[in-house]
Amino acid sequence: MSILFTPLTMRSLTLRNRILVSPMCQYSSHDGVPNEWHLVHLGSRAVGGAALVMVEATAVSPEGRISPHDSGLWNDAQAEAFVPITRFITAQGAIPAIQLGHAGRKASVLPPWLGGAAISEADGGWQPLAPSAVPFGPGSPLPRAMRDAELEGICIRFEEAARRALSAGFQVIELHMAHGYLLHQFLSSLSNHREDAYGGSLANRIRLPLEIARRIRVLWPGELPVMVRISATDWVDGGWDIEQSLELCRHFKEIGIDLVDCSSGGLVPDAVIPAAPGFQTPLAARIRREVGIATGAVGLITAAAQAEQIVATGAADVVLLARELLRDPYWPMHAAQQLKTEFTWPVQYERAKI
Repeated sequence: MSILFTPLTMRSLTLRNRILVSPMCQYSSHDGVPNEWHLVHLGSRAVGGAALVMVEATAVSPEGRISPHDSGLWNDAQAEAFVPITRFITAQGAIPAIQLGHAGRKASVLPPWLGGAAISEADGGWQPLAPSAVPFGPGSPLPRAMRDAELEGICIRFEEAARRALSAGFQVIELHMAHGYLLHQFLSSLSNHREDAYGGSLANRIRLPLEIARRIRVLWPGELPVMVRISATDWVDGGWDIEQSLELCRHFKEIGIDLVDCSSGGLVPDAVIPAAPGFQTPLAARIRREVGIATGAVGLITAAAQAEQIVATGAADVVLLARELLRDPYWPMHAAQQLKTEFTWPVQYERAKI
């Protein structure tokens, strides 16, 4: 029997298999409001057989967007627009999830297909916020270092967004602490130069991310899971690394976080990342083994046999696919055929089943 296609229970939820849709920014919202593009994009992956369909990094405040076209959950209109999306995902037998985040110093840029350059305030951009006034890279805007009083405000924004996510029908929240965005910026000494209670030592640098995780776990219904995505290493000497990630994840386990989604990189533009098929899976495997917390493997997972090996050998509990599911929304159906395991197709598509 294929392990990839066995169910997985997380609190009161049962995932129909171990294939999750990784959050992928679409840069297609208006004023943070999702639309028909998101319904079709996310809905097709639910139809395609993924167990959990996660919405892109969704900003908890306007200045937390990566671009002016990111989705958001800082007002009720945005939450209402997500309702038909979560309803459709659920109707297809998948679990609707959303990733909440704040871009920090990587905010106020154009979408990738427009070049990704910084947007000036004169052109409708905004000054990014960060732990310290350290830009992301050459040509990036200088962020404003957040004042102590603003940190409580960030916690509240995450709480408010989580409440809206619940009202919109989401059953899983993932907190975005990876890829060089705000909470990752607090974690890494490369971006966090603070000299107060939120900078310097590891205990200080993890303080704000842990406070947000703790608050969301208390707020989110006890029968529903909370996940966290981390960059388990910056791939830069002197930066965030796997040893610090292990310590952070031990705290996550104590808080009651259900799964750690293990990515890497994104904090600085000049990191040398050894990208290759499954290159981040060892990070997930080590955290799972040494911390005793469920993990997800992500990154250049494209083949059915590769995904099967990851979960069958215990390297991770689930796999999260991104670009491969952009290429093929029905990858789970095709993977089941390749692994010669039973898989229920939508009745509307049964005529195409071989």
